[in-house]
Amino acid sequence: MEILDEGQFHYINKGQEDQLECHGYKRDRIKTSVTVVFAMCTLGLLFLVFYWKPEWFVWAQFTSCELVDADVVLLRTMDEHRTWSKETVKLETGDSMLIHISSLEARCEDGKDVHQMQELSNQSSDSSPLTLSDFNRQDSAVIHGESSNCQPDQSLRYFIHHCLKYMWNAEKKTFEKVRGLDSGIPCSVFYTLGHGLSSTDQANRQTRYGDNAITVKVKPYIKLLFYEVLNPFYVFQLFSVCLWMSDEYYYYAAAIIVMSLLSIGTQLYTIRKQSEMLHQMVESHNTMRVKVCRSGEDWEEVVSTNLVPGDVLVIPPNGMLMPCDAVLITGNCILNESMLTGESVPVTKTQLPSQSSEVYSPEEHKHHTLFCGTQVIQTRYYGGEKVKAVVVRTGFSTAKGELVRSILFPKPLNFKLLTAAYRFVLVLVGIAMIGFTFTVVWMALDGESVGEIFLEALDLITICVPPALPSALTIGIIYAQRRLKKQDIFSISPERINICGLVDLVCFDKTGTLTEDGLDLWAVVPTKNDSFVPAIQDLSMLPLGPLLTAMATSHSLTVIGGKLSGDPLDRKMFEATKWELEEPGSEESTKFDMLVPTVVRPPHSMVLLHHSPNEREYPYEVGIIRQFTFSSSLQRMSVITRTLGSQNMVVYTKGAPETISQLCRPETIPLDFYEVLMTYTERGFRVIAFAWRPLEDKVKFLHTQRMSRHEIETDLTFLGLMVMQNALKPETTPIIHQLNGANISTVMITGDNILTAVSVARECKMVCPGQQIVEVTALAPADSTPAAITYKVSTKHIEPEEIKGADVDENDKRDQFTFAMSGKSFAVIKKYFPHVLPKLAVGGTVFARMSPDQKTQLIEVYQDLGYYVAMCGDGANDCGALKRAHAGISLSELEASVASPFTSKRATIECVLTLIREGRCALVTSFGVFKFMALYSMIQFMSVLILYGVFANLGDIQYLYHDLVIITTIAFVMSRNSAYPKLVRQRPPTSLLRPPILFSMVVQIAIQLAFQLGAFYFLLAQSWFVPWEDYRLCNDGSMNSTINTTDINTTMESTLKPCTVNYDSESDEGVLTYETATMFGVATFQYVITAFVFSKGKPFRQPVHTNWLYVLDLIILTALNVWLLLYPTQPVAYFVELAQFPDFTFRLYLLAGAVANFVISWLTEVLLADNNALWKWLTVSYHQHHKKKYQVLQEELLYDKDYGLPVGAMLSQGTGKEINPDDGHSGDTCIQIDDSTYL
Repeated sequence: MEILDEGQFHYINKGQEDQLECHGYKRDRIKTSVTVVFAMCTLGLLFLVFYWKPEWFVWAQFTSCELVDADVVLLRTMDEHRTWSKETVKLETGDSMLIHISSLEARCEDGKDVHQMQELSNQSSDSSPLTLSDFNRQDSAVIHGESSNCQPDQSLRYFIHHCLKYMWNAEKKTFEKVRGLDSGIPCSVFYTLGHGLSSTDQANRQTRYGDNAITVKVKPYIKLLFYEVLNPFYVFQLFSVCLWMSDEYYYYAAAIIVMSLLSIGTQLYTIRKQSEMLHQMVESHNTMRVKVCRSGEDWEEVVSTNLVPGDVLVIPPNGMLMPCDAVLITGNCILNESMLTGESVPVTKTQLPSQSSEVYSPEEHKHHTLFCGTQVIQTRYYGGEKVKAVVVRTGFSTAKGELVRSILFPKPLNFKLLTAAYRFVLVLVGIAMIGFTFTVVWMALDGESVGEIFLEALDLITICVPPALPSALTIGIIYAQRRLKKQDIFSISPERINICGLVDLVCFDKTGTLTEDGLDLWAVVPTKNDSFVPAIQDLSMLPLGPLLTAMATSHSLTVIGGKLSGDPLDRKMFEATKWELEEPGSEESTKFDMLVPTVVRPPHSMVLLHHSPNEREYPYEVGIIRQFTFSSSLQRMSVITRTLGSQNMVVYTKGAPETISQLCRPETIPLDFYEVLMTYTERGFRVIAFAWRPLEDKVKFLHTQRMSRHEIETDLTFLGLMVMQNALKPETTPIIHQLNGANISTVMITGDNILTAVSVARECKMVCPGQQIVEVTALAPADSTPAAITYKVSTKHIEPEEIKGADVDENDKRDQFTFAMSGKSFAVIKKYFPHVLPKLAVGGTVFARMSPDQKTQLIEVYQDLGYYVAMCGDGANDCGALKRAHAGISLSELEASVASPFTSKRATIECVLTLIREGRCALVTSFGVFKFMALYSMIQFMSVLILYGVFANLGDIQYLYHDLVIITTIAFVMSRNSAYPKLVRQRPPTSLLRPPILFSMVVQIAIQLAFQLGAFYFLLAQSWFVPWEDYRLCNDGSMNSTINTTDINTTMESTLKPCTVNYDSESDEGVLTYETATMFGVATFQYVITAFVFSKGKPFRQPVHTNWLYVLDLIILTALNVWLLLYPTQPVAYFVELAQFPDFTFRLYLLAGAVANFVISWLTEVLLADNNALWKWLTVSYHQHHKKKYQVLQEELLYDKDYGLPVGAMLSQGTGKEINPDDGHSGDTCIQIDDSTYL
């Protein structure tokens, strides 16, 4: 397609994952008329092609134009598939389009808060956040198609693509995705919405956003049938059936019709059931009653479909199913988000910071966002105030809507097997066209009728390109999915099973994945006079004070159904204190003069005494006034508390020690802080730090609700450390060992401390004994100092006997070191050293303190390097990475977690081995089935072409025997081999176009052709043989004048006697011949031979003999073939239309030829095609020029002084190297690092 000018071609969703090219087209009546004429001439087939190729439909009937004038738009994805789709531009006009400046906008423009927000907006350098008035003005411009000083034309132009609405923006002269309040809105704006929208505002916004509904229509069977039948596969089958019926191949045509109907029926039933399940999943929250605020007056009950962004929703105390995405502005909520994340642990959501100037983002502020489809279990509120949330996204724009769209419109997989399969089918089509041309020319020279010529020639195409090929390729996946289900591994994307067989790198989360989910509190290390005191392992010895109170309050636990529920770490910590937790609502909670979320108290009756005799004595109880829930990106959480009887409130903060230390006053940090921390982290313990700060007396309850997190978490006093023991799961080390043995790289991506992560990596052998750890530290530019990377290498974890640098094999030198880095360094390197990141990723093993987004980014880096990546995790923090990976495996109790393509109900990483084994098995099975189906078509093609050469053909029953009795049964049971139990270093082939596979197919085709020609010419050499051509000529009236019919008939009667039926019957002409019988007999054995030869056993599948049904099928088919060749009874021979040879010795020769065919085919496959050493030697130059990016980088890392240390040198002390982004090379400064800082 020619490049269009900027007025006709725009990018929409620019810079986002779903970026699209948008081309405008306007209908051309002349083109349309010509297209209709051609469609009529082709009996509608042209429109069928247009159905498959929507871009051709547009190019044939429309002319490119500017987007503003477009009747339709062509959208093209920007991924490697470059897929086209067509959408119709709709135009709505009428009084309903007239948008007035809302009272809400006026209210915001007059308000002081908005003025402050606009000032903040003006100070933003990169992307200025929108104020609400900007948002409303944008609504007006978009809906009207006007600029700020134009009059509205009362029209609305838009199109809908993948269930999302794209509206025309007249100012930008392009279509834009309709967005809610989830982009560019400062957090403080939401508190100006507390009074809700007016009815006019609501109606205007609903015009733009439409109904708040995730609609999944359940299509009727007749419509599903129509779409299914128009599939190219079934169209080709329909063509084949029509051809066979016209050629009087009734039996096989009927059999194909029955098989197709069964296949279509099964497919329709599956699609319908999935559609119904999806419909039920989303329908539950589509039509529910909710309470919203209208213009600050009364609370109004409305149907959830009427909700729009900006509505203020009331969350009832007993919870609800969320019908939209909304952000909390008052109160707290406890939710079950298992539908989205796969985690069954309830999470606490708190209100959005009211004074924050941050731009709101559902991902960044997920701890304040209630997502559509999640279940609010209960709410926490203050006094009589209602728990309110502002609607930010509705319909398919919500988190659940995105999930449903990903199911309805899955991303096409870039899988080499499918690509190569399509290319090979094109090769088969080319071969078929050669046969087609030969048949047409040969039969035309013989004087056959045009109809007969085209029937026979077209029949060759259906032979050479088997219609059952796509179905045969999916059988192995179906069997693999069933085997996975038996092992409690469920899949929502079965087509990814084959890709699992290609996995060469596995990324693991740490906590709950490699280690036990439950943590045990090992010890507490308090501070006294700003110094650490000896660790306390018995918490009953810990005195009542700030540290113990911090442990009892710094959590988001709640009581559900009488049981303590929440994060496992929080639960273990709180249970260790043996304190009591009380939910609000009881009489005791009124002692705090207000309703608070949670009250905690020591187990015994402790009394807070006051020195003044006039003051009351209060029991020691602590109320949690406000929570700042744990944030993976911030790596901490905080609470504001008030002790009963106390005049001031206290802040307690818990989080990563490195993070907490930066928030504390330096004088409160013990001098040996890092040494003590390293003592525990190097032993694999998980360490949590605590800090506190009493607030001033003047800070009251209402003030605390307005304070930002930054104001709270500053000038803290360090309290001490909590040491948690996180033991490895017993299965972890053996499985990592098997993955390493199979040459599958393993990487840890965790949010934990880097020292703890390295210790766990060494313990589970992810970092092998003898390997050096090179810590990569990157610093962002500051003042005049440029960004820099520092490398620190250590042998501290290596035993002395392991340091034998001289004995290291040259080929294994790259395995003598590995990189470790933190998420902070990862972010700096990604921004300032993008050329360094690929090598660090290839050489890295431990990535610690990684945020959820960074985990996803690292997966993308690995994929760009050519890895097939698997990701195994157990929590919400891994969702993005699980979805991004080629094979995401969620350890969840749910049967099908929407967080990833695969879900294991067994919470161990053993599922990774199982999935890779089954993936390899399914992949090799797919290759074997494809090769078998290709050989089947070529064997039949070659035998039919030979028979066409003598004007003979196979009979209807013979075709039926080949295609149904032999091919269909083999295809169905050939894939039943289960996976080989051991994971080996050898990798399965990634493509059908690999040299060994191409060699196997080409050589096997040549072998089968050689035996077919050998049998044919051996038949011609028999003394009793009279060619069918001679008999045909003597019965053809046109030849009677030139042929001595008497002599021919005499010869036939005395020697030939080829059949027992009337040769004058037109239907039997060319079937009951010795040529046909010979080719039929040879081909039947060749089908069984190739099936056996292509049935691979170990190292990826169990041996063939374990598939007893397949072996039984081959035995039965072989026995049938021998019987039909040697001793067919007269009725059977008559039914099969099989001519019987007068010489029994000839039949034995054919049987011996079949045995020789088997031996040669099998030896060729085993000794040549499957000889890995031979192919490695033969294709050394091929591999040198077809290496993946990561393989090239692995070689470069052997001696690369720019990005790492010379690997061959085993250093006994630390060495640092620096590079900066100005030159990308090593700095001249060699920094000596103290041994205590080593990993």
